[in-house]
Amino acid sequence: MTTTPVLMDPAIVHFAGKLSFETDPSDVHADFVNGTSFVLIDSRGDASWRQGRITGALHLPTGSIATQALASIPISTPVVVYCWGPGCNGSTRAALAFATLGYQVKEMIGGYEYWAREGYLTENDHGPIVRAKDALTAPLNEISCEC
Repeated sequence: MTTTPVLMDPAIVHFAGKLSFETDPSDVHADFVNGTSFVLIDSRGDASWRQGRITGALHLPTGSIATQALASIPISTPVVVYCWGPGCNGSTRAALAFATLGYQVKEMIGGYEYWAREGYLTENDHGPIVRAKDALTAPLNEISCEC
């Protein structure tokens, strides 16, 4: 009887693959704090951008990525994309558009919704938006969930 090497285990391949192409608000926030080089892309439309966005994000709607990304983001710069939240696959489409162009790209699962619910910096066209941290998404008195 032959055994499958541990590295070829389908579960390991699956979950390692997910971590190669997905990130979350906590990790993106930590990357901002640590000065990691990447660009955060809000892939939503103009009305959504005006309503609220992650502070420090660049607005590049999914439909514009193919024609505008290369002119504004060096191909060597890692990209993280987000859309509204878990109920929206816009960030998946945006990640595919960046990957097609040759960018190293990750999708931020949870999107704008979970970024805001975790109490990280957001803004709209009128300035900062202050929100309390949601106890259902992050520990209230800790920096990290340590997960």
